[in-house]
Amino acid sequence: MQASGKKDSANTMQYRKLGTFDLDVSAIAFGAWQLGDARFWGETDTVEAERTVHAALDAGITLFDTAEMYGDGQSERVLGKALGTRRGDILLASKVWPENCEPRALRESCEASLLRLDTDYLDLYQIHWPIRNVSVEDACEQMMRLQDEGKIRAIGVSNFGPQDLSEWRSHADCISNQVAYNLAFRAVEFDIAPTCQEKHVGILAYMPLMQGLLAGVWDCVEDIPVMRRRTRQFASSREETRHMESGCEAELFDMLTDLRRIADGLDATMADVAIAWLIAQPGVTAAIVGARRSDQLLRNLNGAALVLSEDALTELDLVSSPVRKHLGANADLWNNGEDSRIR
Repeated sequence: MQASGKKDSANTMQYRKLGTFDLDVSAIAFGAWQLGDARFWGETDTVEAERTVHAALDAGITLFDTAEMYGDGQSERVLGKALGTRRGDILLASKVWPENCEPRALRESCEASLLRLDTDYLDLYQIHWPIRNVSVEDACEQMMRLQDEGKIRAIGVSNFGPQDLSEWRSHADCISNQVAYNLAFRAVEFDIAPTCQEKHVGILAYMPLMQGLLAGVWDCVEDIPVMRRRTRQFASSREETRHMESGCEAELFDMLTDLRRIADGLDATMADVAIAWLIAQPGVTAAIVGARRSDQLLRNLNGAALVLSEDALTELDLVSSPVRKHLGANADLWNNGEDSRIR
């Protein structure tokens, strides 16, 4: 089968509704983790960070995502400073860590995020991972109070499976669920994506390029930085892994070879094709693309302009199916099914 695709030159950026939210969001969202977490991404060049954020704004990106846990708040600080007077031009999202979801701590976390981001309100405030040690009902009530006070405009969740999503929605609404989703990790397709579609909850997909893997940055496992090869695609014998699974490294690199072949046939990059595939998936509102440099960001935006044919989508489904089958429905990238934090 010969894959094909075309560039939508008339409208480079696509816009969609995020769940029941009344405003359109760009199909490519800006992920700010890379701007402020030196442990994972190296020290931040604040001048280049500002240039990257403004390049995203100029390219039509309207949704910017960060979290209190990214560099212990440093990502929020860098993003807030970089946005400056253009904050009102975008939808700003952050996340609260589940251990901070006791009502008083949740309020303090929200206000601290607002301070670091230098803003009076968040357009979207998300629970970063499912809540286990405090009352979900109490957390919901506090989120709704923050919403009533105008500190947040909309409520979202992140890494919630169908069970946790149902429990949350029995107490409070949410417009979005942020989950790991890409060609190399399709677990959300089993249960989470259908549930989100049924409940009109928009999917925000993080790791669209699997931290560079789907961009063809590395040719073998040994070349991948240790902190980026801890996921379940890699054998448990790899340093820093905790999932105790065999991994599917051979299937993964076979898929990458096929992805490169398909991309070459489309006169596109692997990253273009991976992003175009993702934003074409049912229920996906936006792919959250992280970047530390403006040139890197602008390269990855090409995926928003690439419209894949049905043949191309079918072939990409076929070549990624062995990895999908091996990893199954467990949507936790880092933990095995027994220890999965997503239910």
